[in-house]
Amino acid sequence: MEPTLDVGQRVLVNRFLYHFTDPDIGDIIVFHPPVGAENGRQCGIDRDPRQVCRRPTPEHSDENFIKRIVAGPGDRLSVRGGHPVVNGEIAEEDFILPCGGIDGCNLPRPITIPPDHYFMMGDNRGSSDDSRYWGPIPRDWIIGKAFATYWPPKRIGIF
Repeated sequence: MEPTLDVGQRVLVNRFLYHFTDPDIGDIIVFHPPVGAENGRQCGIDRDPRQVCRRPTPEHSDENFIKRIVAGPGDRLSVRGGHPVVNGEIAEEDFILPCGGIDGCNLPRPITIPPDHYFMMGDNRGSSDDSRYWGPIPRDWIIGKAFATYWPPKRIGIF
């Protein structure tokens, strides 16, 4: 999630918020990724190399990941220059690091995010293993919304 979060930085997570409201595009969340995501890029189905993964493996890992929501249920998504293109609109994201030309920087064939699923991307687009490779995640795999940092002390703040 660099540059938004540094490696080793600690965050506070609201585990109750999403019991009362839906996650929003732009939320930074902690969640369980699909099985296989913790060991690299594993999609739940064979995927077209010009398309993001459209389905995760069927079970979640016990690991916790932190990423940003870039698309939600029913959205049509592709990727251009490392930026999500959601429902035909390219996201303006001045906070991300450049993609750098890796295989996930340009994925022009759109997918539709399934009902009750969310698509995650890290802010360091050139080095992030995220939903581009292992698919959108079901809402019930979301642990909560990160809302503040508390460690190290020089980086204390609210998102």
